[in-house]
Amino acid sequence: MIQPRWRMAGAALAVTAAGVVLATAVAFAGAGGTEPQRGRSRGWANSGPAPDVDYENVAYDGRFTFARVRFNPTTWSGGRYAWGLDLKWNHDYPRADRRLAEILGAVTGVETQQEGSNIVTLDDPELFRYPWAYMCEVGFLELSDTEATNLREYMLKGGFVVVDDFTGWHWYNFEAEMAKVMPENRFIEIFADHPIFHAFFEIDDLTFGGGQYRFQGGGPPRYFALFEDNDPTKRLMMIANFDNDIGEFWEFADNPYVLIDLSNDAFKLGVNYVMYSMFH
Repeated sequence: MIQPRWRMAGAALAVTAAGVVLATAVAFAGAGGTEPQRGRSRGWANSGPAPDVDYENVAYDGRFTFARVRFNPTTWSGGRYAWGLDLKWNHDYPRADRRLAEILGAVTGVETQQEGSNIVTLDDPELFRYPWAYMCEVGFLELSDTEATNLREYMLKGGFVVVDDFTGWHWYNFEAEMAKVMPENRFIEIFADHPIFHAFFEIDDLTFGGGQYRFQGGGPPRYFALFEDNDPTKRLMMIANFDNDIGEFWEFADNPYVLIDLSNDAFKLGVNYVMYSMFH
């Protein structure tokens, strides 16, 4: 059982990265492009099947493309998100996706798809085109047998999954759903000495962020992983940012209410996740 540990928040900023990240984030403020309409309030709630929404994926061309996992949430409602709906999986879409792709290309030289991100479902064979996938709000995740089987095969064949934006009781639902995927594995907490936090940037302090969950009883961010063969010395297949929401810091990197240090640290973490997935 996870027990929160309270620590003082702090973050160290890499000066060389800061200039690139800040410059790119500011550029987003005037960027054009079509985005789904965002709603203004939560409105009603519903536990039935979520409505279909229209989106257009970009064609696969070999460049790194941000792949966002779509799932049918246990609860959904109107909300201040894309399409005017709180579908859980669509939090911070599409701006977070595009911004990480642009930062990744700017600081690493990796060729990235910056015209848009792609939405994939776990039961779609297209998932296997993307070596890196992002999931959020997994407290509302409910996997079908086909989705659980596909996700298992995806990770065993080299796919890497980032899980973000969840707190408190969400953990228990997430853990139960992942038991459908890999019942033989367990989540292992990892710390700043793990290679993923040094895959590109040197990240020695993991206490940044997480403040948005304190009103829900969340504590400082903690990081949990699923490893190949349940062995922490082998390849990390899934990382869960528990009590944190780095996608939100990517999305609002150009917002004056988000500290530059905070968005920079979130970008550094995202870049490390991608670079680790490419070499492991």
